[in-house]
Amino acid sequence: MLLVLGRRVSLSFVKRVIPQDPVLLSKPILQNFRTIKFRVIHSSTVFAIATRQNTDTMPERRPFVRLPTDVYPVNYGLCLKPDLIDFTFEGKLEAIVEVNLATNQIVMNCADIDIITASFVPEGGEEINATGFNYQNEDEKVTLSFPSALQKGSGTLKIDFVGELNDKMKGFYRSKYATPAGEIRYAAVTQFEATDARRAFPCWDEPAIKATFDISLIVPKDRVALSNMNVIDRKPHPEDDSLLEVKFATTPIMSTYLVAFVIGEYDFVEGQSSDGVTVRVYTPTGKAEQGKFALEVAVKTLPFYNDYFNVPYPLPKIDLIAIADFAAGAMENWGLVTYRETALLIDPKNSCSSSRQWVALVVGHELAHQWFGNLVTMEWWTHLWLNEGFASWIEYLCVDHCFPDYDIWTQFVSADYTRALDLDALDNSHPIEVNVGHPSEVDEIFDAISYSKGASVIRMLHNYIGDEDFRKGMHSYLLKFQHKNAATEDLWECLEQASGKPIALVMSSWTKQMGFPIIVVDQEQQGDDRILKISQKKFCASGPHNGEDCPNWMVPISICTGEDPGCTKLKVLLDSPETTITINNVSPDQWVKINPGTVGFYRIQYSSAMLESLLPGIRNLTLLPVDRLGLQNDLFSLSRAGMISTVEVLKLMEAFVNEPNYTVWSDLSCNLGVLSSLLSHTDFHEEIQEFIRDLFTPIGLKLGWECKQGEGEPPGAGGHLDALLRGLVLGKLGKAGHKPTLEEARRRFKDHVEGKQILSADLRSPVYLTVLKHGDSATLDTMLKLHKQADMQEEKNRIERVLGAISAPDLIQKVLTFALSEDVRPQDTVSVIGGVAGSSKHGRKAAWKFVKDNWEELHNRYQGGFLISRLIKLSVDGFAIDKMAAEVKSFFESHHAPAAERTVQQCCENILLNAAWLKRDADDIHQYLLKRKAPPV
Repeated sequence: MLLVLGRRVSLSFVKRVIPQDPVLLSKPILQNFRTIKFRVIHSSTVFAIATRQNTDTMPERRPFVRLPTDVYPVNYGLCLKPDLIDFTFEGKLEAIVEVNLATNQIVMNCADIDIITASFVPEGGEEINATGFNYQNEDEKVTLSFPSALQKGSGTLKIDFVGELNDKMKGFYRSKYATPAGEIRYAAVTQFEATDARRAFPCWDEPAIKATFDISLIVPKDRVALSNMNVIDRKPHPEDDSLLEVKFATTPIMSTYLVAFVIGEYDFVEGQSSDGVTVRVYTPTGKAEQGKFALEVAVKTLPFYNDYFNVPYPLPKIDLIAIADFAAGAMENWGLVTYRETALLIDPKNSCSSSRQWVALVVGHELAHQWFGNLVTMEWWTHLWLNEGFASWIEYLCVDHCFPDYDIWTQFVSADYTRALDLDALDNSHPIEVNVGHPSEVDEIFDAISYSKGASVIRMLHNYIGDEDFRKGMHSYLLKFQHKNAATEDLWECLEQASGKPIALVMSSWTKQMGFPIIVVDQEQQGDDRILKISQKKFCASGPHNGEDCPNWMVPISICTGEDPGCTKLKVLLDSPETTITINNVSPDQWVKINPGTVGFYRIQYSSAMLESLLPGIRNLTLLPVDRLGLQNDLFSLSRAGMISTVEVLKLMEAFVNEPNYTVWSDLSCNLGVLSSLLSHTDFHEEIQEFIRDLFTPIGLKLGWECKQGEGEPPGAGGHLDALLRGLVLGKLGKAGHKPTLEEARRRFKDHVEGKQILSADLRSPVYLTVLKHGDSATLDTMLKLHKQADMQEEKNRIERVLGAISAPDLIQKVLTFALSEDVRPQDTVSVIGGVAGSSKHGRKAAWKFVKDNWEELHNRYQGGFLISRLIKLSVDGFAIDKMAAEVKSFFESHHAPAAERTVQQCCENILLNAAWLKRDADDIHQYLLKRKAPPV
């Protein structure tokens, strides 16, 4: 699954990410009271007693126990009949099961479902009716009791049940959409990862309990019905000629969390990959054209993965479908991949370059899962990182193959690598591999550590092994474990055999312990040789770890020199706290750089002389873009940790005046945004705005407002990165109050609104942001009107993300109220509130108050899901006063959000770090900013 994480970079798209998948606890049909129900089972006079345990009065969570293994499924025969008016569904399950051990009960997962009848038919024997269903709500389980022991061997478990099409974006849920004529209707869709298949049908909802599935759906005949496999039969329902019964082919053996079905109104575009797989992209009615770009990417991507893994895609078809209400970015259900509309649909005229890139990455991510995750699945959620980290790495490899002009690997460093370093430097981070028990604990590990750190260490591993041996090891892993389950160690073993390198030993230091090292480097010239003294210690956001029990990592270290910045001169594996390395034939005037390509997952602290020798490489661009970015990002991080002065970083930033690279500017922009947010707590916030204006004006003048030939055209036509850079720079200048930019933005906005000259898609975000930041109530009203008129979700989201830039307190309040209105889709409320919190000091306070005042509604909407974590992070992360950390901690002690406990701890830690940073460096920063303005004496 791909999450919409808050990206650390100031791109105009927002990715995954963060945390988990959409797991939000919906209201059970019968919940939180003890009930005894008597239902007649079939025509017999035996009564089934159903009991539910009252979770409100249970003292504390019991230790979690996985499902017993005495009965397991071989095949699920599942028929579901959703009611799109009353939002309920009826289900019939006939599961072929194997009884391993004689037992008089069957324990399954079940949540928010009412079982009507249940029975067991042993192969060749008489049907045995269940005499009781005991629902354990807290553990999301049901125990079916039988009057006598079910004997060892095969049999069929039959269950009739009913459930609710909930509005929580998890399980089997309803998704609201408007027809082209404007009528509001609902689709029935699914989101099962991590633990929500149990909300659609009683099942063994654990990734290692795989089975095949025969799915039938009874649906209105004017609706499209889709599932993992192709349709094999479609016939009128015998009892109602307005309904159709749609039967799908048997799936391969697979995990429950990858099952999917969708019932709604859709158009599609279709293609075929070069290896013969039918690919369809389903879009809202009337918008088939908007599926063509994703189709083009998917048709190129499937053969790329077939070739890379050397294992064919095992299903006859793959569908990609845009879902209106969707919590995550996308979900890799086998053969039926679901997406947010903004992660799949591209309008050639109204989609910006960053949206195209985002769609390409998300399609690459989800299709990689068809092999890595679906064909071979993690044994338990502890190994989730392998699924997500791998897909988050290879999506970039895939996009680099499809669109080489995107310079996507440099973007990886800013979007994933540095983001993971920032989070993993906190005391409240966690190891990549986390022991997971209860379903509610799964939610918390869908975060930037599993995705972005996971991707970063796999990138480092790939570099350490080399592509040929890496592919060989991957092929052997997929062949050995296809249709089965695997753990992290299984992959290490295959890669070790392929490469002959100590993979398990090296990688366990990165996956089993939290954090990463800072590599401290000094040098000495001896004749023609350069002697490097290298040591490692744990890097912490509050400064280097100086404790006695300092962990060590097995660190692959590469070294390059000024003679050939793009070529690695030496590779070593640092497996001790310190070492000395000799590099031969390096003249005294040449610089030496550690970690070329910024591939190793660590920070670097150079001696003053080494750093000094590297700085000209920034100004004259002899250092590669990714290394210019990495150097700046390391220093910024060291300043936040109090290891160097922030003034040193500001001086370094001024050296980027000739910088041409989009991603380098993007990272600079992000770090200046962090600094600007920090200094909004001071009375010299305007001075940092002036610094930003001075830094960005030359590149702004160079780029201008008009797209050059090739920009904004379909990818491959060139100019993609210039289009991204122009949007970034103009937005930065406009927000910082650069007068010529503001005036031009207002003029273009007026023409756009009046229909005289429609803004190109790449200019809309910066223009909207600029006019709102310096706008009034009329500006806000115009923007809300544009939002209402927008037919495309991308445009609605674009507006939603910048609304918070408005400055007046009463208008900020209006934006916050709008966030919870019917005009904003449930998953997008978070980005509206986040936009307010990130825009100004007043916005931050107002957003936090709004979250507290509306906590019940927000928590009910997102409880259990990653969106609640994201909401909390966006609302409070920017505070920089000690007492705010105490206030946030206190609020969440009395307003529990179990799936966001770690996020709350991380936010409190960040607030304290911000406060310490401000206290330590504010005066020096102020003096520096004043001094650089002062006329020369």
